[in-house]
Amino acid sequence: MMSSGIWKMAVTSPSTSNTETAGAPATQAPLADSGVAPSVDSSRGSVEVLTFGCRLNVYESEVMRRHALDAGLSDVVIVNSCAVTAEAERQVRQAIRRARRENPSASIVVTGCAAQLAAEKFAAMPEVTRVLGNAEKMSPDSWLPDPDRPRVAVADIQQVRETAGHLLPGFESRTRAFLQVQNGCDHRCTFCIIPFARGPARSVPAAHVAAQVRQLVSAGVGEVVFSGVDLTSYGQDLGAEVTLGGLVRRVLQEVPELKRLRISSVDPCEIDEDLWRAVAEEQRLMPHFHLSLQSGDDMILKRMKRRHSRAQSVEVAHRLRRLRPGAAIGADLIAGFPTETEEMFRNSLALVEDCGLVHLHVFPYSERSGTPAARMPSMPKSVRKARAAALRQAGEKALAIHLAAKVGKIEEIHIESDGRGLAPDFSRVVFPQELPKAPAGSFRKARIVEVVDQTLLAEFV
Repeated sequence: MMSSGIWKMAVTSPSTSNTETAGAPATQAPLADSGVAPSVDSSRGSVEVLTFGCRLNVYESEVMRRHALDAGLSDVVIVNSCAVTAEAERQVRQAIRRARRENPSASIVVTGCAAQLAAEKFAAMPEVTRVLGNAEKMSPDSWLPDPDRPRVAVADIQQVRETAGHLLPGFESRTRAFLQVQNGCDHRCTFCIIPFARGPARSVPAAHVAAQVRQLVSAGVGEVVFSGVDLTSYGQDLGAEVTLGGLVRRVLQEVPELKRLRISSVDPCEIDEDLWRAVAEEQRLMPHFHLSLQSGDDMILKRMKRRHSRAQSVEVAHRLRRLRPGAAIGADLIAGFPTETEEMFRNSLALVEDCGLVHLHVFPYSERSGTPAARMPSMPKSVRKARAAALRQAGEKALAIHLAAKVGKIEEIHIESDGRGLAPDFSRVVFPQELPKAPAGSFRKARIVEVVDQTLLAEFV
């Protein structure tokens, strides 16, 4: 799982709505999301959450926010950190200092993957009040007021064997919600530190997932996104017959009221047959698929200790498109991995066209202390940056072609805020301001009339 960004939500009480803005470090791809952004009453005590990183962190931030509010906390800033790259950790530290300047009286609690891996470093920052590990942050008891509690509470994440099904009544002011169904990873890709921050792979039982989805739908959520660290390993700890595809099919069967279901990043070598059947048969499973590819060169894939080949990447992409014509396929790609020659990079660049990729998360390789790749012969940073730019340019060209092909077509758009919505393939849609606004959460048929700045302009039909 490589996606990274920064999210912010500020809350004044359990009944008020959240405020979010999305952005990302300059070297990383921002996460796409939307939501209503009402004003926040800053005169009242608040719980503010700064969320870095993946969609799983977004879900966990919502859990922590509710735990803190239920415990009666106020004037608290929670920093849910990311450790996917050294740059991500630098941005976390920068945000902590900024939070102290902007909130001189607040308690600042740092948690998440970077805190799990470097608890003492964050505890040494004068701005930080408390440090919580990835397991501790999800416990309601961690947020209860207690003057005698330890300042640093970070257990050995490798000993964690369960992922609780944290039931949420909904994501306030959001029309879609991320849902944690899996956590941790048993693989050891040479560039990745996340297994040491998240612990072993573990899954939320299907019954808990279905219950959570029903609760979200009853709260007005029209779209749910299944998230995890190694999502396609779902169920391997629950029994031989439990798979991600089986979970998808069970939830869609048991919760017919759910309009849309998406799955986050999938490993091309772990897609089970039930998931392939769901892609082909379940129209409520959206035709937007994000693949954890990382490279398009077989030698680099071996040095990354990935478990798929270039040919498998291409076959998976083609099979997805055969089963769901018009599907949008995205991927994570790393530019400038150690030992990557120009020819090896060209194989990655050609993967954009060979797989028909239209949504790219491109990462210039960033050394992560403690990983095998950090000890390999590195590429100059200028080369990494240039190759990342070339990949992004190829992705932008592919996306432009994909969006242009949609002009004149009628799509069902999920309205997420006034004048904005989301197409089934994850394309962003905007409506002319002079048209009547459709309420957030509704689904409206619309004709695509133009493409403007990688966004579809549409009109209701």
